[in-house]
Amino acid sequence: MIRVFSLLIAVLMPAPVLAQDLWFDINGTDECLINTGHEGNSSDCIGVSAGNCMQQPGGESTYGVGFCLDSELQYWDAMLNGAYQDWLTLMQLSDADLPDNLAVQADTLRDMQRAWITYRDARCGHEASLWQGGTWASPTFLSCMMHLTAEQALYLSALYSGEG
Repeated sequence: MIRVFSLLIAVLMPAPVLAQDLWFDINGTDECLINTGHEGNSSDCIGVSAGNCMQQPGGESTYGVGFCLDSELQYWDAMLNGAYQDWLTLMQLSDADLPDNLAVQADTLRDMQRAWITYRDARCGHEASLWQGGTWASPTFLSCMMHLTAEQALYLSALYSGEG
């Protein structure tokens, strides 16, 4: 009788959310960035799509939170890399017209970005360590990475567009 009852409970209970059941849509972040324009605070857009993702069934689980944060992190990382490459190319072109002692813009940009990566990784590692290896260490790390990467992407994008 207990076996039948256990089987019945197992059949009637909702199945756990699987990886393929979660989806991510960056449109919320894109719309936010468009709507903030030049007068708005683009940093308010950080986490919008990850937050929307976490609202779906299973999105609040440790796996779901990690999936949603990492998905938005990839978006910001691509924006960061594009802005950095654009700015580096512009700095290299600018340096080409300067005397050697002043042609340092590309080098200082590269040095700044390398130092920022070291800082970001150390800061996020520290924030994750506060969970002492617990369940939320990974989502904490991803949240930190997403926020800092987004901030740097917005900074470099603003510099490149002449708004920074």
